[in-house]
Amino acid sequence: MKIAVYRLLFLAALIGLWWLASTQVARNLVPSPLATLQAAQRLIAEGRLGTALFDSLSIYLGGYTVAIFLGVPLGLLMGTIRPLGKTLEIFVYALSATPRVAFIPLIIVFLGLGPQAKILIIFLGAVMPILINTYAGALNSDQDLVEMARSVGAKRQRIFTQIVLPGAVPFIIVGLRVGATIGLINTVVAELYTAVKGLGGLLAIYGNTFRMAEYFVVVLTLALVGVVVTEALRFVEIRLGRWRRSEVIV
Repeated sequence: MKIAVYRLLFLAALIGLWWLASTQVARNLVPSPLATLQAAQRLIAEGRLGTALFDSLSIYLGGYTVAIFLGVPLGLLMGTIRPLGKTLEIFVYALSATPRVAFIPLIIVFLGLGPQAKILIIFLGAVMPILINTYAGALNSDQDLVEMARSVGAKRQRIFTQIVLPGAVPFIIVGLRVGATIGLINTVVAELYTAVKGLGGLLAIYGNTFRMAEYFVVVLTLALVGVVVTEALRFVEIRLGRWRRSEVIV
């Protein structure tokens, strides 16, 4: 309860600082909170914000979901099959260090400006932290406990589900959080570089025309999406934490 109160107080302080900045800077640069609220009401009433949000969430969830379904299993395989991990890790780290923006022209050449290109851009941004953190989690499994399980005749599947996977869960959650954040950033990047649609498209339109109240609405919408995704992953972490403890007990 105290944390909720502290968060509300901090939010109120941020809004106060925002209002103060709007009185000190030209309104075409920093709109007031009231002007931003009025702009949000107009965008919602016109349907622009809802349509853009749906477009962005569609490609964001598509790319992020593919990143999860590829990154987590591959990371676990690399961590449990050590020769495979040692073989692939140098290529994974090399791709992770390469700015994904560099691939955008090539992606557009092969996939055009449609949703497939956007989903691939989001996937490339989200999959690396998920894969690397899952790999690290699988490598971090308690080897003494694994050897002990093997000595009493535990099968490989049982060792994986009750030792390796529960130990990797915290690392996987961290990867999912980082991947979700980078995926959301790449959503805006994809919408700016390809067909100008979604929230990224609105950012481009309102930023280029200095309609800063509407621009702030889009930025705050993106921040709200980030908060919702983070809290959803926090809920998943709590549930997986309970499963993890039950597996370890078994």
